[in-house]
Amino acid sequence: MKGSWFLLPATLLMIHSGCEQQQPARQERPAYTLVIHGGAGAIRQSDMSPALDSAYRIKLQEALDSGEVILAGGGSALDAVSAAIRVMEDSPLFNAGKGAVFTHDGTNELDASIMDGRDLQAGAVGGISLARHPIDAARAVMEKSEHVFLTGQGADRFIVEIGLDTVSPDYFFTQRRWDSLLKARQQEEGESGIRSSPDTKFGTVGAVALDQHGHLAAGTSTGGMTNKRWNRLGDSPVIGAGTWADDRSCAVSCTGHGEYFIRYAVAHELAARVRYTSARLEDAARAILEDDLLPVGGLGGLIALDTLGRIAMPFTTDGMYRGFVRPGERVVAIYREE
Repeated sequence: MKGSWFLLPATLLMIHSGCEQQQPARQERPAYTLVIHGGAGAIRQSDMSPALDSAYRIKLQEALDSGEVILAGGGSALDAVSAAIRVMEDSPLFNAGKGAVFTHDGTNELDASIMDGRDLQAGAVGGISLARHPIDAARAVMEKSEHVFLTGQGADRFIVEIGLDTVSPDYFFTQRRWDSLLKARQQEEGESGIRSSPDTKFGTVGAVALDQHGHLAAGTSTGGMTNKRWNRLGDSPVIGAGTWADDRSCAVSCTGHGEYFIRYAVAHELAARVRYTSARLEDAARAILEDDLLPVGGLGGLIALDTLGRIAMPFTTDGMYRGFVRPGERVVAIYREE
C-alpha cells in the first residue's frame, strides 16, 4: 500500500489522521483528486473476517475507479462524487442505498446531500424510500427544483415525477441489517428511556473531489441510525453539518453520530477555519474532532480536500472505511493502524 499514516502522541490516540504524510511534496495542485469514505464506527480488525475485509477493499477500489475515470477524462468533480457514491449505494456492505439500516418500525429511510463548490449550489433529501440512488435524488433537487432540501413523502413524489430510478421497499432488505435491528430492539427491553448503543450510530458513505478545472464538490449518503424513530434525520442530508463544498476553502463529507455533527456544524466549521484563519486543512479537521466533538461524546470522522489537493481523513472511532486517488497514488484503508 502506498502512503503512510501520521502517528499521534499517546494523549491523542483517540484521533487518527490519514493525510499529513500524503500531501504533495510541493504546493502544486495535482491534476485531480478523489477522496471517499464508507463510514466510521466500531470497525475492528479482530471482528473482520479476511473475506469481509477483502470485500470492503474491493468495493472501495471500485468506487475510486468510477470517480477517477471521470476526473482523468476532464469531467467535473460533481460527476465524480456522484459516481463514487453510487457504487457504494449499490453495495449491501455500506449503510447507504442497498445496505441501509432499518428504522424501529422495520422500514428504510434514506438521506443524502450534495454540494457544488463552484457556486455553492446544493441539494438534499431526507427520509426517502423509493430512490435506488439517494445521491441522485439530492442532485436532482439541486438541479431540477428551486429548493435545497426535500423530505419524506413529498421528496418521494418529486423523485417519481422527474423519473429517477426507483425501487420497491424490499430492494433494501438485507439479513445483516435486519438482524442488527432485532438486536437493537432486544437491547432496549428492560432499559429506561430510549437510546441506542454506539455501534448503531455510525454508517455513511461520502466523497469529495477536485477536478482538472480546480473545482471542488462533496456528497454524502446514508441509511441513518439503526432503530431510529420519529423520522429522525442526522447530519448527512444537512448542508453545513454533514456536507460542504466551497472552492474558496475545501470540500467536506462527514460520518459519525449525526446529532453532534449538526450541533457543531462540522462541515461548514472546517471550511470556515480554513478560509478565514488560514489553518492547515489537517490541523483544523483534527482540532474539530478532538477539541469540539470528542469531549462531549461526539464520535466519528470526516474526509476533506482543498483546492491544492491536500487531504484530511481523521476519525475518532476504531476505524473508518476510506481511500483516495490522484495521478500516480492510491490508498485504501480501514483500520486505525493503517
